[in-house]
Amino acid sequence: MGVYTKTGDNGTTGLFTGERVDKDSIRVEAYGSVDEANSFLGLARAFAKKEEVIEQIHSIQKISMLLMAELASKSSKEYITRKHIDDIESIIDNFEKKLPPLTAFITPGDTSAGAALDIARTTIRKAERRVLTLHHHEAVSKYVTIYLNRLSDLCFVLMRYEEL
Repeated sequence: MGVYTKTGDNGTTGLFTGERVDKDSIRVEAYGSVDEANSFLGLARAFAKKEEVIEQIHSIQKISMLLMAELASKSSKEYITRKHIDDIESIIDNFEKKLPPLTAFITPGDTSAGAALDIARTTIRKAERRVLTLHHHEAVSKYVTIYLNRLSDLCFVLMRYEEL
């Protein structure tokens, strides 16, 4: 099978569940923003020096694929669950224990990985906004927006840890 299918030449794309929608639909914007963030996470992973950060980024990239599958579906199947949120909160807590208290605003960019993690963080915030817009028009699991919110927090913590 080739890379190009020509099925999107008319400005539509296929969802995970088979329906075709406009490429500029709110749903496509939502999962496209998660895809964009996942690419920045990959960049951060490529630059990261600390094995704990590398492993954690890789783990959340895999979950991001589930998140995109859920957003690219018009079904009621929830790929992101309360357990994902609980897990990410635990990971944040564990990394925060290793960090000094935050006493000032941080300017990202001390390391390439830290800068990429901060771009991922802001892109995830954008994805969260796109998902909220989608939620105004179609059903979206509450766990998706909560997960995105925590994921951006995790990127911030990972950035601080990587730049420590």
